[in-house]
Amino acid sequence: MQHEVCVVGAGLAGSECALQLAKRGIHVKLYEARPKLQTAVHHTSLCAELVCSNSFKATRLDSASGLLKRELQMTGSELIRRAQEHAVQAGGALAVDREGFAQSVTDEVTTNPNIELIREEVKEIPEGPTVIAAGPLCSDTLFDSLAKRLGTEALAFYDAAAPIVDATTLDYDEVFSQTRYDSTSKGDYLNCPMDKEEYEAFYTELIGAKRVIARDFEQKDLFSACQPVEEVARTGHDSLRFGALKPVGLTDPRTGHRPWAVVQLRAENAQKSAYNLVGFQTNLTWPEQKRVFRLIPGLEHADFFRYGVMHRNSFVDSPHVLDQSFGIPGTEVRLAGQITGTEGYVEAIASGLFAALNTYAALIGTDQVRLPKTTAFGSLVAYATDPGTVQYQPMHVNFGLVTPLAVPKRNKRERYAAYSERAQDDLDAYIVSRPDLFADAYE
Repeated sequence: MQHEVCVVGAGLAGSECALQLAKRGIHVKLYEARPKLQTAVHHTSLCAELVCSNSFKATRLDSASGLLKRELQMTGSELIRRAQEHAVQAGGALAVDREGFAQSVTDEVTTNPNIELIREEVKEIPEGPTVIAAGPLCSDTLFDSLAKRLGTEALAFYDAAAPIVDATTLDYDEVFSQTRYDSTSKGDYLNCPMDKEEYEAFYTELIGAKRVIARDFEQKDLFSACQPVEEVARTGHDSLRFGALKPVGLTDPRTGHRPWAVVQLRAENAQKSAYNLVGFQTNLTWPEQKRVFRLIPGLEHADFFRYGVMHRNSFVDSPHVLDQSFGIPGTEVRLAGQITGTEGYVEAIASGLFAALNTYAALIGTDQVRLPKTTAFGSLVAYATDPGTVQYQPMHVNFGLVTPLAVPKRNKRERYAAYSERAQDDLDAYIVSRPDLFADAYE
């Protein structure tokens, strides 16, 4: 008899989980509430829709994010492969054509004979083998049911998305294309240069603009990697110039000098018909976004395809309520995605793959997955399932989580390169030792 698994949520984690189980011969009922029940940040009914940036971050193997992508390649991630197929130019990062990527995942899900995509809201945890990958925007009804099952209170933080502008409405007499530290060629980003007076005027209007959620946030309320640009600005007059608007490595071709500050735009799609404002996640009202962001040189007449929004993200206290397989002890239910506190696109994909592997292992009666803690993937799982963790907070993958080197290296670049080399060797050995799980993995 063919095994069957319910997967709740067709975001990054749920789509990865469903595709992993399906290619192993498992029948999957994949539930997705959209479009019947939309969220504050979704705009389509596509699987694996990206709701914030279109960037999957760095590709360098001496970065934790780049190493995690490599590890996902090694373990056969379906979504990482599609992300690479739909990549757009973004310097040293993997950014994707937002719609092309989501459409390709949706096509794969809907044509897979082992996946049944069901467009309805799940309000209670299903019986039998289940993976809850409903995301940080999980409906209140389902999250309350989950919290009761876990015997824990809901945890949450605030996240934000950046606006997207119409490329045809930019002023290319002011905006220039350039990669940092390379003023001789066109780069992968558009740059909007500001002189000191322009920056001062922009800063003043930004911190005084009207907000949707009209209160001052404490740092614990905001996820560090996605703080609203106006909240960052409030921490100091030059905080943006040393952050998202840093001009280092860029030369304005009109002046031959480095600007006082620079707003960078990254292509949203292969046609470069839309650009997002890098680092401009925001809580401003839509009219204020239009008014304030049009103060940026080159964006004076910009039309907005999408305004930025802020939203509340829910997650569970994973280290204290889940086991090392992301499972709820004593049940056949596992969690995956940002609801577990593994924060970020690639991290969500990784947790979806991890939940799928462990669910499959349980179905066929083999050992659970125990990824080496020397890997980016394994160290992230270890962090999210360590009962010794105090005051658990969502976390991006980073080298601070991995097992230290036996022989320390003081030079950071050499240390990170050594982490990467060791991780790939250890993961390769683990994959070879588990043909029951990784027979179909590709490199």
